[in-house]
Amino acid sequence: RRSTCVYTDMLFLACVLAAAAPTEAAAAGRGLARRAATLPDPAYLRVATWNVAAINNNPFEYWITHEDPKYNQMMQDVQAFLDEPGAADVAVSTVLTEAMLGELQAKMTEAGWDHVDEAVAEWRSQYAGRQIIAGFMKDKDLGKKRLMSMPDRTTNTINLASGQTATRPTAINCYGAEFASMEQWWAQWKGFMFDTKLSLASGKEATPSQLVGKISRAKYPALTEAEEAMSRPLSAICQAAFDGILVHMLNTVGGGAHKETWQPMRRQMCVALNSRKTHRTLAILSRSYADSDAIFLQEVSGAMVAQLREHPKLSRNFSLHVAPNDGKRDQISVLLLSRSRFDHASATSLNPAFDALLAGLGGDVPVAPGDVLVLSATDTLTKQTYVLASFHGDTDGLATVPVVKAMAQLLAKQPMGTRHVFGMDANTYAVGSAKQQGVSEFAAEYRQLGLTSCWGDAPDPTNITTFNARTYLQPQLNKAVAYKDLASPGTGDKNPKDFLLFPRGSFGVESTTKDNTGQKAYVERQPFPTLTFPSDHGVLSSVLKLLPPPSPLASCGCGQRRGECEQRAARTSCVGVCVGLGMCGPSLRCGMRARRSVCVC
Repeated sequence: RRSTCVYTDMLFLACVLAAAAPTEAAAAGRGLARRAATLPDPAYLRVATWNVAAINNNPFEYWITHEDPKYNQMMQDVQAFLDEPGAADVAVSTVLTEAMLGELQAKMTEAGWDHVDEAVAEWRSQYAGRQIIAGFMKDKDLGKKRLMSMPDRTTNTINLASGQTATRPTAINCYGAEFASMEQWWAQWKGFMFDTKLSLASGKEATPSQLVGKISRAKYPALTEAEEAMSRPLSAICQAAFDGILVHMLNTVGGGAHKETWQPMRRQMCVALNSRKTHRTLAILSRSYADSDAIFLQEVSGAMVAQLREHPKLSRNFSLHVAPNDGKRDQISVLLLSRSRFDHASATSLNPAFDALLAGLGGDVPVAPGDVLVLSATDTLTKQTYVLASFHGDTDGLATVPVVKAMAQLLAKQPMGTRHVFGMDANTYAVGSAKQQGVSEFAAEYRQLGLTSCWGDAPDPTNITTFNARTYLQPQLNKAVAYKDLASPGTGDKNPKDFLLFPRGSFGVESTTKDNTGQKAYVERQPFPTLTFPSDHGVLSSVLKLLPPPSPLASCGCGQRRGECEQRAARTSCVGVCVGLGMCGPSLRCGMRARRSVCVC
């Protein structure tokens, strides 16, 4: 074939030049060899899948691998303080003082809020005298009532019409300014919440305090009727106290050893994990995966999609395909197809057909707009059609099996000879349960559908692609993992979540590589993201060898289920004939017999 001749002729010429002369010709030979090594080879398919992960606004939320030992020491000091605060477990009123409470009361009243006085009275009688750790930070009822997490959700990091963000003065986001004292923090917090007018991404104008709403008792029944009525001002007070306690704690833990360093450290982490996250992600893709034939990406932000379109190398090497989405969720599945391997003009969306098949399965499958991208495209080297799909599973992996089943149905409807590769964050777990999809159970499902994976038919539950755990600097302390327990089984998220699926017999797996460094290398037992690797999922890449398709007459009828359209031999091709199990029998040149619930050749 012409492409194969070009590939091998370049290698031959490179060898001739390298052998002929030790100087310029040899250098030219080495250059040709490098060029030939990056050309698509029609006998192989190089693919990668990566959940690049949505941007996390709290740089301290998860343990990361940090080269500065001061980071680990600070996080362990925070943990020790929360575990055993001792005499430092002072009253909440010493952090959010009576004077601060009075100023906050005046601001809420001036803003026209209802039930302000009742909320202040409730605060003074029920919360102000509590200890900051035992009575407030660790109070499970406060979590159930969402009195801190709800206002944090709406005011932590606010998207603006300019494309930028505005951040509340707190320790658990990427707030840009610093505060040298509690007094400075309070002045900045109060001014931001009530005096800063923002042009929101929605097109509206509002102060952050206007984004704080009433909390519904119907949704959060731990609230009393009275608390529901005063939930707007009460939650604002709780939020102020929570933010103040975090600043107080970071300034005082370890005997005050981190007072001068935690804010510069946070700024450094925000650059790596937030503001420069997209830049680092694209750098890894362009440096380590630019020779891929197809790259499946999940949880891609709208901003990253825009930068992919403009990236000099990636836009030159790949055509970009984006999952249909409603624009509300900034987590989109994407495909990058090599321009030298796939015909961009041939790319055709199969999402409508897939969506219909998924709906036909019934049940409430937790798939959101933008989670699935399915398309067909022509391989310019082999002239074969590929069905390629990128999928982001829900947190518990409960959508993964239904999505794969619908995909298998879609494949059954494609012309014979169509090839398929499916890159996904399956969100499967080493140990499954009724609430979480287990990896072994998932493998049993895809085997039954005639599929296999880059990990084979029986993936190793300990072969993980995620390794992360929450710290003690985030609102859900019940989910925090101690530093000493990071590597312990059952703590944090250490699971085999990422997969490349394809029909059994269509490809041979030449190699599969995990990567949590950005260098096509994986460091086991290392928490990530890191300052240089910006995602909590590793990159998965495989070299797949194209296997010759089986003879049409040899494969007629194999693997089709009772009552579906069986394939029968007709001359040199298979044709669909709807038969029941009892009708399995000789058909032209393909003998069929019953085996359990399917007709097989």
